[in-house]
Amino acid sequence: MDGHKLRALVVDDSAYNRQTIAAMLELDPGVEVIGRASNGKEALRMVFDLQPDVITLDLEMPEMDGFAFLRVLMAKKPLPVIVVSGHAERDHVFRALELGALDFIAKPGRHIGPDLRTIQEDLLAKLRVVRRLSVVRLLQRAQHLAEQRGERTTLEVPAFDSGRYEPQKRRGPPLGVLGIAASTGGPPALQQLLCALPVTLPIAILVAQHMPARFTRAFAARLDKICSFDVCEATDQQELQAGIVYIAPGAANLEIDAGPTGPRVRVRPPRSGATIVPSGDLLFKTVSDLFGPRFCALILTGMGSDGREGAELAKRLGATVLAEDPNTAVMPGMPAAAIDAGVVDAVLSLEELPVAIQRFADACRPRAPEPAT
Repeated sequence: MDGHKLRALVVDDSAYNRQTIAAMLELDPGVEVIGRASNGKEALRMVFDLQPDVITLDLEMPEMDGFAFLRVLMAKKPLPVIVVSGHAERDHVFRALELGALDFIAKPGRHIGPDLRTIQEDLLAKLRVVRRLSVVRLLQRAQHLAEQRGERTTLEVPAFDSGRYEPQKRRGPPLGVLGIAASTGGPPALQQLLCALPVTLPIAILVAQHMPARFTRAFAARLDKICSFDVCEATDQQELQAGIVYIAPGAANLEIDAGPTGPRVRVRPPRSGATIVPSGDLLFKTVSDLFGPRFCALILTGMGSDGREGAELAKRLGATVLAEDPNTAVMPGMPAAAIDAGVVDAVLSLEELPVAIQRFADACRPRAPEPAT
């Protein structure tokens, strides 16, 4: 896509939204809007006729909705898709990401309203990401999620089988902590990873996923339904427990402190002028201060370098540092930054990470005393 204008297709059943989004896109001199479609069927015709590089997509449309469109698109002609979603549709956003959408922006309601500047900046920032994107990896991630859950044509949550054996979840203070930093491409990667981990791990898991406020609670609820772990949006002063995944709220930073009775979660407002919220760096720094060698910092897919500084400190304090392989990540920037800094102990694909995390968790368990001689 380098060397020419990014060709964009706008898909939305609202004529006003189509016009507004197109005008936003064309504020970037490197973007050309080549078509506007009012539903999924019309959009599919334009995909093959006009050959866009990127698509903005509404989800609720007549004739063919955004989910059906994504299924066909990813099967026939995978392309980067940015979902434009209202807060009321936030549960649907994560289905779209599972189906292969790259990312989303949040509009305040059914129609794009007065908060244009924030939406515009977010949309143009995500377009810049597209030029560095591996579409093949997006498709592979969507296929893996479907296979992981035994599905071929739908990604609905399977019904609960009351007769199925469920391993005993471990509760109580964690023997160690896994901290995860992720950005673009992170939600499907996190789902794949967490669903592959055994719930019996004696560790707590804390996640700093770059995501708008009001979406992280829905993200946590979705993971809680799909994964064996209990997953929650973190709240301030929660007691840190093994077997629980704590998702940082979208407009705050996730940290921990010693607490009066044991380690606890702290949810803090971002510092003035902070551009990365939640911050993987701050998460890693506070956890490594408390847990040292019983901390594992993991950097997943994402643009930029969040997590690198925190990983450097964690490494000095004896922590294990893992990074998703940039060659298989949807976006290589964040893991590559930590690798280039020379602080990563192992570079692994998403499929290889569960074994390394299990190894870390096992090392946190107390060793049996040596038999007397």
